[in-house]
Amino acid sequence: MAPSDTKVSSPSTAADRRVQIKGIREGLLVTFGEGEWSDLQSALLAHIQEQAVFFKGARLAIDVGNHVLRAAELGYLRDKLSDLEVSLWAVISNSPVTERTAQVLGLATRLPLPRPERVARRGETELEGENAVLVQRTLRSGYRLSTRGHVVVIGEVNPGAEIYAGGSVVVWGRLRGTVHAGIEGNTQAVICALEMAPVQLRIADQVAVVQTGKRRKSEPMMARLENGQIILEPWKHK
Repeated sequence: MAPSDTKVSSPSTAADRRVQIKGIREGLLVTFGEGEWSDLQSALLAHIQEQAVFFKGARLAIDVGNHVLRAAELGYLRDKLSDLEVSLWAVISNSPVTERTAQVLGLATRLPLPRPERVARRGETELEGENAVLVQRTLRSGYRLSTRGHVVVIGEVNPGAEIYAGGSVVVWGRLRGTVHAGIEGNTQAVICALEMAPVQLRIADQVAVVQTGKRRKSEPMMARLENGQIILEPWKHK
């Protein structure tokens, strides 16, 4: 998975609201809300345990803000994450004490700067792709995925599941949930699915509610903006 500025959350709980997780090029970045470190740490570990399949094998960077953490505390968190098959590789902190502790444990204390976008020149045969989140699972009711990039789901998007993308959304399966593409005003974004039966579609600031009462032969469909309105058409190679 190579997400960018991505937030993934399960059905809300008080603990979840203290832990924010988004995708970055190097893996996942965790930021914490207000509270005691022990409570925040427990909230993170519980969140990962609840979505063990999603987090399995993930590389985690954490931004602990002003929390002052010693080697025992960071070592404990690293070991607990390792037990859950999650790798802690970076700790970002405003505290010099925490930063030195992370360095002693061999953890990074800075995130790499994003690489500049590459401009294609005439004659080039290799083009660098755009940022996207790849999800190889079915998104069930109560799950919400949010990213500034594109989203590709290899699986189904069930009713009650929500996707919010700054770019386009492609579902290699049945789309029956809610999808908002182009959330920051990108009118060129599209929504594609092998079977289109969503609760709601949105592109930029336009909304379309798809009528699914009359069953028709399923076929790949694409939703896009044309003259300020969302239109549905067969999804075919152009």
